[in-house]
Amino acid sequence: MSLKIAIQGAKASFHEEAAFKYFGREVEIVECDSFKKTCELLKQRKVDYIVMAIENSIAGSLLPNYNLLRDYKFHITGEVYLNIQQNLMVLPGVKLKDIKHIESHPIAIRQCEEFLSELEGVRITEGSDTAATAKMIAERKLTDTAAIAGTLAAEIYGLEILEKRIETNKKNATRFLVLSNEVVEHKNANKASLSFQTGNTVGSLATILQCFAEQNINLSKIQSMPVIGKRNEYDFFVDVEWKKQSDYEAAIRKVLKHSVNFNIMGEYIKNEKL
Repeated sequence: MSLKIAIQGAKASFHEEAAFKYFGREVEIVECDSFKKTCELLKQRKVDYIVMAIENSIAGSLLPNYNLLRDYKFHITGEVYLNIQQNLMVLPGVKLKDIKHIESHPIAIRQCEEFLSELEGVRITEGSDTAATAKMIAERKLTDTAAIAGTLAAEIYGLEILEKRIETNKKNATRFLVLSNEVVEHKNANKASLSFQTGNTVGSLATILQCFAEQNINLSKIQSMPVIGKRNEYDFFVDVEWKKQSDYEAAIRKVLKHSVNFNIMGEYIKNEKL
């Protein structure tokens, strides 16, 4: 049996591309209309993994997804980076002058603001998903509407790419996490995602960060989220990278002495190939 992978969005979305990049194409993709639904399916063991976007080089962190990581406590078993290339696509034969309406995911729209600002008389609408808009255009035969999506969406839904690479920043990338119910051990793990809380005292966070620095551990990401219902208390989510396993283990021992509710969310192999 093939692995079942839950994603937010429709087939041919960037989430599906990321899933294919990590697992290969011999998997069953389960489409969900929200990130929370993907988590519910994994919790109920109806799927094997989730592929979930966590940050974008332009839009920044997807903060609601950090809340899901905290609430569901899944294990991070890997990561995948995807170079996001946005394209304007329409039904075959539709011209740029025919377009009255463009729809896409709000982040995709933000990524293409420079291109969109040059269009006149076109209404821009935020949708739930890039590929879902492409699918809608194909199913409803809309001749006045364009979608912003990846090339896979045009291929799957039979649309024509009118303008290629309309994203403002050509180095735009999204990082996705691979989540599982079980811990997946990686013999050569060199990256970890951690979460913890600190005391509300002067220098408490700096003390923990110094623990990593003293052991030559690179802190590649730090994100804070308020602890629900507790004033001035925060969960800190950090990604760390190391060259020597012994340095990482020593840093963890030090951090444990200065933190509260410390959790290793996942240890995995660093993967930044675009």
